[in-house]
Amino acid sequence: MTLVETTTSKPAAIRLEHVSKKFGGVQALDDVSFEVNQGEVHCLAGENGCGKSTLIKIIAGAYTPEPGARMEYFGEVETAVSPSIARNRGIAVIWQDLALFPEMSVAENIAFETLLGSRPRVVNHRAVKEKAAAALAQLGVELDLDARLNTLPIAGRQVVAIARALVGDAGLIFMDEPTASLTQSETNRLLDIVRTLSTRGVAIVFVSHRLAEVLAISSRVTVLRDGRLVGVYPTEGMSQSRLTELMTGKMLETKMTARDKAGERDVLEVENLSRRCEFEDVSLKIRAGEIVGLTGLIGAGRTELGHTLFGMTRPDSGVIRLNGKPLDLRSNRDAVAAGIAYVSEDRLSLGLVQQQSIADNIALAVLPRISGPDGLISRRKKQQLVSKWLADLAIKIGHPADPVSTLSGGNQQRVVLAKWLATEPKVLILDAPTVGVDVGARAGIFAIVRRLAEQGLAILLISDEVPEVYLNADRVLHMAAGRIVNEFDPSKIELRAMEEAVYG
Repeated sequence: MTLVETTTSKPAAIRLEHVSKKFGGVQALDDVSFEVNQGEVHCLAGENGCGKSTLIKIIAGAYTPEPGARMEYFGEVETAVSPSIARNRGIAVIWQDLALFPEMSVAENIAFETLLGSRPRVVNHRAVKEKAAAALAQLGVELDLDARLNTLPIAGRQVVAIARALVGDAGLIFMDEPTASLTQSETNRLLDIVRTLSTRGVAIVFVSHRLAEVLAISSRVTVLRDGRLVGVYPTEGMSQSRLTELMTGKMLETKMTARDKAGERDVLEVENLSRRCEFEDVSLKIRAGEIVGLTGLIGAGRTELGHTLFGMTRPDSGVIRLNGKPLDLRSNRDAVAAGIAYVSEDRLSLGLVQQQSIADNIALAVLPRISGPDGLISRRKKQQLVSKWLADLAIKIGHPADPVSTLSGGNQQRVVLAKWLATEPKVLILDAPTVGVDVGARAGIFAIVRRLAEQGLAILLISDEVPEVYLNADRVLHMAAGRIVNEFDPSKIELRAMEEAVYG
């Protein structure tokens, strides 16, 4: 274990020692120490299930650690921490879902705590706006204070969440996957805000699977693995591959895997496809066994194109052909029947039914196939189907009857893949398949994707992460403003050049 010694005249924003936590027979954290200095941007890294969220919830007072833990907030020792005590000590957590109120105004969301009280009272809207404006001014950002939150893009909502933390006098802010849904320019703006907060003495803990960002923004990184502290390291001189090795305990291959599939038959052909205000004059081909990457900034029309190819929306003009035959897709049911499967970028609401079991989710798309003439599901056929895909995709579960929500992000994504592969598709559309998935699980998912391609499946890989398509696709299409503007062969271009072309 490596620890980095730091010296500062101020007490640490947070200092924890001997923190452990058990849930039943599961040891979520085992004797972990954690320290963040005031004004520091710190990275908390590790695979899904390593204990990051548990540690944050202990700091925020949502969980109580096992006896023997020592917890110090801005120099003050706390023996029993509740959410209210943590807030009063200056701790704020911005979770990935932001936990905001979409129907309330920007000002109301920012100054929410000032609206609370032990008894009903008249709201001073002027004071609410003044507090919200002051918090936004600290960030150097202007927003319409009267706008409803649900009218803002995700980047604007991130700013609102940060401003709300500042209204609560936060001295330490945890940010959970803050850039997962942002464009590159929005990400750059968020990182500038983080740097501004840091110079004003606010400590930031960044939790993200985008390793390049955390290495660029943070000065130190704390690595957890299987609930234990691996070490604390300076980010200066740290490479993504080294950080990945520390997180997973093993070296992962990051080599480019492009293959020449020019001689294979065309499976999916798209010719001059257009849909008003979404994409225009799109033409592309995907051959048998080929992985075609589709990248571009958020808003380029990538997901909208995927929706049309899956029958969720209808094009205004153009032709979609599967194995040479034109398709008239009136719904996603038509697409599934034709042999097209779609893994959505939003697996939580569109890919999975979180309350249902793992087995039910895997079988969901093929219920007619495993049902008898009476319409009742055959328990034997369902069990065979589920067992096959659990084994084929190496999905780590407790029991097939467990809710799918109990799985890690990587295993949830494998369940989504299993659901659609069970339909025996000819074309598989993967839309941002690794959002919220840690680096180790990503490698496993793409190993599965490459294996599927070797078996002849035509795959469209949609991602705004250029390294992802560069390393895993055979060809890469660049989409901007609803059009395909360029095509790259990863074997003939360097990653940096592709990134410059896409990110501008």
